[in-house]
Amino acid sequence: MMLSSKSFAEQVEADAALEQDLADDNKCILTEITHLFTFKDSGIQAVINKEISNFTFHFVVESGGLFYLYFANCERSTPVSFDSLIEMYNVDERGNKNYMSVGETEMEVVYWVMFGLFTAIGGAWIWFVWTNRQHSHRIHYLMGLLCLFKALTVMSQAGMFHYVERTGHADGWNIAYYIFTFCRGVLFFTVVVLIGTGWSYMKPFLGDKEKRILMVVIPLQVFANIAIIITEEESPAIKDWFTWRDVFHLVDIICCCAILFPIVWSIKHLREASQTDGKAARNLEKLTLFRQFYVMVVVYIYFTRIVVYLLMRTMQYDYAWVSEAADQLATLAFYVWTAVKFRPQPNNPYLKLETAEIEL
Repeated sequence: MMLSSKSFAEQVEADAALEQDLADDNKCILTEITHLFTFKDSGIQAVINKEISNFTFHFVVESGGLFYLYFANCERSTPVSFDSLIEMYNVDERGNKNYMSVGETEMEVVYWVMFGLFTAIGGAWIWFVWTNRQHSHRIHYLMGLLCLFKALTVMSQAGMFHYVERTGHADGWNIAYYIFTFCRGVLFFTVVVLIGTGWSYMKPFLGDKEKRILMVVIPLQVFANIAIIITEEESPAIKDWFTWRDVFHLVDIICCCAILFPIVWSIKHLREASQTDGKAARNLEKLTLFRQFYVMVVVYIYFTRIVVYLLMRTMQYDYAWVSEAADQLATLAFYVWTAVKFRPQPNNPYLKLETAEIEL
């Protein structure tokens, strides 16, 4: 039984090495890694023999790097039970402890900046919808609610990183983050599907196909997000941890792709209508808007689910915050673009069908 650490230049290299070691049943995972201590050490033996009540060990890292801390039992038939308190931290020039890794020290600033930006655009959106309430629809209020929960999500992340950096504990901010992330995730997929189907703009109802998409995608997305959070809280040493992590991320991507179907159906419907109802110009204008929305959703999904993930896995450890900043900025850009294109106004091509239906 050993406790050890290993330094890697990149996170993907560390994960690959750990996954390979775990897959080899005939090899102890820590045979090629620097040992901090083993149960054979005199201090540990003194605790086992109840000569002392506890044992304290300090390991000072001389050179920077990405370090993982593992406990492994290489004697598979021997059960092990013990209590441990582990602290990993950096020390600044003043001797103060910083429990965040070097690559995460900028996270708090990133989240506070994004909280300010999302709050600003959320306030601007509420003001704009209210001043143009004669042209506003229910979807506009849902869009404002989505922006509110997004702002609360990044605020809880900022609070969580603030306390973790100084105390090593989230002090309840992680619970708030899980709750706000859950609400934001449900609202995001709901808003995208409703905009893509024209709900509250072109029709006050959802078709059977759209309802099935919502009934399948939303629970799957909620399940995937909760599973990803639980998986990230667990140890990679758990059986099939890497497999389940990849599966849950794949489910998340599939859900994102599934919400594209209502947009495709709307594009198909508008294309057919533009050729049959004698109002081609107006329908083509709406068709162009739907196509732009489809492209933006695809770009957003591809960037936040794939590009950001690749950045996170391949960036140097001291630039880990860059991938999160890119994710937040992409989300902000998508929200702003969607708000501009589908804002309440009398000359929005998305809203013209409502007047035409009244005339008919």
